[in-house]
Amino acid sequence: MFNSRNPAYRNPTGAVPAKSPVHFRINVSRDLKCSAARLVVQDDNWGQTENFGMFWCGMDGENHEWWECHFTPKAPGLYFYRFYIDTWRGTLELKKGFGGEGSTEAHNGPWQLTVYDPSFDTPHWMTGGIMYQIFPDRFYNSGTPKANVPQDRKLHEHWGEQPDWKPDERGIITNSDYFGGDLKGIEEKLPYLESLGVTCIYLNPIFEAHSNHRYNTADYSKIDPLLGTEADFQHLCAAAKKRGMHVIVDGVFNHTGSDSIYFNREKRYPVEGAYNSQQSPYSSWYNFHPWPNQYDCWWNFDTLPDVNECAPSYNDYINGTHGIIRKWLALGADGWRLDVADELPDEFLENLRDAAKAEKPDAVILGEVWEDASNKEAYGQRRKYFQGHQLDSVMNYPFRNAILGFLTGADAANMMEIIMNIVENYPPQVLRLLMNHIGTHDTERAITVLAGEPMGNHGRDWQSSTHLSRERRQKGLRLMRLAALMQYTLPGVPCIYYGDEAGLEGYRDPFNRGCYPWGHENEGLVEWYRRLARLRKSCPCLNEGIIYPLMAGDHCMAYIRDDGEQRLLVAINAGEQDHCIYLPPEWHDAEALIGKLPDERSALFLPPLDCVVLKWSYPAPKEKPAQPAPGPKDL
Repeated sequence: MFNSRNPAYRNPTGAVPAKSPVHFRINVSRDLKCSAARLVVQDDNWGQTENFGMFWCGMDGENHEWWECHFTPKAPGLYFYRFYIDTWRGTLELKKGFGGEGSTEAHNGPWQLTVYDPSFDTPHWMTGGIMYQIFPDRFYNSGTPKANVPQDRKLHEHWGEQPDWKPDERGIITNSDYFGGDLKGIEEKLPYLESLGVTCIYLNPIFEAHSNHRYNTADYSKIDPLLGTEADFQHLCAAAKKRGMHVIVDGVFNHTGSDSIYFNREKRYPVEGAYNSQQSPYSSWYNFHPWPNQYDCWWNFDTLPDVNECAPSYNDYINGTHGIIRKWLALGADGWRLDVADELPDEFLENLRDAAKAEKPDAVILGEVWEDASNKEAYGQRRKYFQGHQLDSVMNYPFRNAILGFLTGADAANMMEIIMNIVENYPPQVLRLLMNHIGTHDTERAITVLAGEPMGNHGRDWQSSTHLSRERRQKGLRLMRLAALMQYTLPGVPCIYYGDEAGLEGYRDPFNRGCYPWGHENEGLVEWYRRLARLRKSCPCLNEGIIYPLMAGDHCMAYIRDDGEQRLLVAINAGEQDHCIYLPPEWHDAEALIGKLPDERSALFLPPLDCVVLKWSYPAPKEKPAQPAPGPKDL
């Protein structure tokens, strides 16, 4: 009766700009004796509901008829819609079912229509690229001597040792052990990143902080001394640009460290922080009740006091003309990844975007959001990330869940539905920049999820001593190839978490933050990532081409990317049995980039834990024969 993903029923499909008409059509059986139909739309911004009568517009064969109407959203926001059909059986309510199809099941909800500002654009330099996430302390140590490093930091003697994970004598996990990875070390490894096809480096926090993860910022204006200097940062950005790479830095603006120049609970700094004096210039940044020992903090960690982002002095410090956002962009950064973006107020996000775009119009703003960011609710409020005035895109945790779920036995159709819901709900300019990761500093390593023993409720003791057996690791390496292929061919930008391409394993923090295994990489997996980079570069349809599913079931999944000039078919068998997929005859003329072409029966053969990638180009349009020059009689 209706399918929101099919332009025959809804045109255009997906998210749309405001003031752009959307054409709706439903297909109704003549047996229902439909006498009237209407589209009902609820504006999520204002809670208002509008009814739009649908018109009978013709027959579809002998047994079905079409009803249609137009709806033009007036402003950016979320709109939810459904249909009502008056029939001999009474009024039927048509809501969203599986695959975007219409359903009269009572438990289903409405369809979502995402509407964005018509002027909303996102940077084009990321499109079609490859990201690489680096946890700076654990990537590479250049050996360069450092100045002004605090004395309370423990430096490991050997690269690659297991990070400290046991509490200290006070029962506290301090995260104060370091391996000395630095900015010069990253710069030294730029040739390696270039060999992987990397076009964008995302750095976990690099600003002064007193933990190895540096999410407890001590001074936003300074590079952490163990990483190097401001000049090292500038040099890294310039060297990266020479190789066609951009650099994105991590902004932690929801909270600071208690051990910071702003709060100064530990009295490390010779200034009056908000904890030391109510006359501190930073006093308005924090919420005390009462001062000084009771204050709002992130997830009840008293070492991470929450910041009042809308305090004028804090907003000016971060987003002002001479603020932190503009400072680091001016020094060479090309964008910001925003930690816990769902905890940053709308006003602050809008000010941050304005500051970034004023300094560098093509700066990218990525947010950390773990759910569908188009309809995310946080603290009782619907977020407005994609309406055109906040984020350019987000970390794509839903795709991670779908990829790893599919490859570990979850129902293929359900995993495809996760993917297609994101495609339907996100604006296209957001979709093309999605940070498609399968692991980050906040999750278990991908190979461990794919082939390791499930972590369950096991604690750090178990995690520290549990590793992949030889058999599990071999299977994990095969599954990593499939996971990476999906990363590289789904809409968005693949993001490699440093070491994933080398086969690095580990459960949760700190075991997922081990040192890059230089000299001990799994070369076969590294070469697979290089092959995927070449595939991505040779297939423009992966930049902004549409995606549509071909099949999903029986531990197999196949989908097509299509930009009107080229098609790419990706087929994956995550099961333990052979599988065949039957294709239309035109795929006989395709080029097999991975695997083999279909046989004479149009059967595409997929061995267990394997994949096939086919590329097919549309025929070139025929040129019209040249017309002879007009002669005197013609004139």
